[in-house]
Amino acid sequence: MRVLAGKDSRAIRDWTQGDIPKNLLSLAWPTMISGTLNMIGPFIDLIWVGKLGTASVAGVGIAGMAVMVANGAISGLFTGNRVIIGRSYGAGDKDTAIHAARQSFVIGIAYAVLMAIIGLFLAFPILRLFGVQADVVHEGAVYLRIMFVGMITLNLLTFNEGVMQSSGDTLMPMRIALTYRLMHMVLCPLLIFGVGILPKLGVTGAALSDVITQGIGGSFGLWILLTGKSRLKLNFNKWKIEAAMLWRMIKIGLPNSFMAMQQVLGTLFLVGFIAPYGTVAVAAHTIFTRIDGVAMFLSLNLGLSAGILGAQNMGANKPDRAVKSGWTAAGFSVIAMTAGSIIVLFLAEPIVRIFNTDPEVVRLTAAFLRIACASYIAVGLNSVFRFFIVGVGDTWPAFIMEVVFMWGFLIPMAWANNHFTNFGVWGIRWVLAIRLLLGGIIFTIYFWSGRWKHRKV
Repeated sequence: MRVLAGKDSRAIRDWTQGDIPKNLLSLAWPTMISGTLNMIGPFIDLIWVGKLGTASVAGVGIAGMAVMVANGAISGLFTGNRVIIGRSYGAGDKDTAIHAARQSFVIGIAYAVLMAIIGLFLAFPILRLFGVQADVVHEGAVYLRIMFVGMITLNLLTFNEGVMQSSGDTLMPMRIALTYRLMHMVLCPLLIFGVGILPKLGVTGAALSDVITQGIGGSFGLWILLTGKSRLKLNFNKWKIEAAMLWRMIKIGLPNSFMAMQQVLGTLFLVGFIAPYGTVAVAAHTIFTRIDGVAMFLSLNLGLSAGILGAQNMGANKPDRAVKSGWTAAGFSVIAMTAGSIIVLFLAEPIVRIFNTDPEVVRLTAAFLRIACASYIAVGLNSVFRFFIVGVGDTWPAFIMEVVFMWGFLIPMAWANNHFTNFGVWGIRWVLAIRLLLGGIIFTIYFWSGRWKHRKV
């Protein structure tokens, strides 16, 4: 396996050569840590905001949903950047990879300006759409406005992470994520409650802690890229906007952006179908979603890492290695999800009690988890192959399949369950399990067909 002397071999390894399982795991474990650190940000805010009162918690929670939609949109748009960098790097064409990265910087800036305008003028109207009380609207709008106006910091983080990971360096994004998240953990309570010379800012402090620490992490990541301390060295000498490259990336990324947004919106609709069954059902669904997300986390990151390997191997004209990368990730996912299912089947109640001790909530959430076990292996395949297919640039089929699964099956069936059956909330959980089972089957068939190999990017 080819490496450059004097550097961490995992950071400069040629991912189109050598042992595929070893390559996959070497890429995957840092992305898992990075993903975990990115995921816990909203939880840190809510932990401390929870001490400010119910209105603050509700406002930040609802505003956080809008932030998730916005984050999903820009992450999806940056998919085009990831795909082109991965394929170009695999082909040994670093100039094109660098050119794509510089052009995607424009996308991030333009999106940040749009979000800042929305934040300044539409924060309050957006919160009022949820029909919540005035104090909740006020607290949420304050948080949302700062998060949207400061979106440039999150875009910079997402940009840096995408460039580094798609070129094959997953270690540096992990280190950056660890640095700024530790800063966030310290700064968040200090700005919310005020310590020493720092004023007590409440919800404003929570939002500012995100923006400030993301800005530090994003600036550090950009410095890493500009100084060549990762696999690509960016420069903006004689740089100009190229419409052809921008459109090339947008065409690849736009379906994934739509897919991310519609998944969040579909989740909100699903909560609406569960709400009529009472507070216990909503609480059980909320806790289930958190635990289920942890269960699927490994498969998601295996898919992301397999997509990096797939893109680079396709760029190197090694489609057989790309295929093997996908099947290897799927095999690891099946093992992990099988083990997870066994753990959940026997330990569902103790796991739920970590989050809530109410007997009814524990009973219902444990039942939800055991129903989910029926589809966990398929869920893992769904996640791996969807992320792989998107990672190599075949984004439209994945988008279409996800839209059909969500709006053509899950939402209509959940509606029908509530209006024409006596299955209650149990019916909705089974509908969700069947939807995920179908997704695993369809994405596996599509991957096996090899149609994604013919996608030109």
